[in-house]
Amino acid sequence: MFKVKVFVTLRESVLDPQGTAVKGALHSLDFKAVQDVRIGKYMELTIENTVEDIDSMVKEMCEKLLTNVVIEDYRYEVEEVVAQ
Repeated sequence: MFKVKVFVTLRESVLDPQGTAVKGALHSLDFKAVQDVRIGKYMELTIENTVEDIDSMVKEMCEKLLTNVVIEDYRYEVEEVVAQ
């Protein structure tokens, strides 16, 4: 089995109103050292190890469904899970 961790964030050029709101809230709680906040998504996928090219499959899933490639960037990590 493979465990795939997918991290999705807005591109730097895209405004992040949620991040701005969280930054303001942190400042109001006296966490003034916070310079910027960007909000994103995190997903974990468990995939059978019968897949021949896991990287191609994950990229295709990200670009077709899991992200909006126009405004979001993504990265992922693949970990092989050994059954115990």
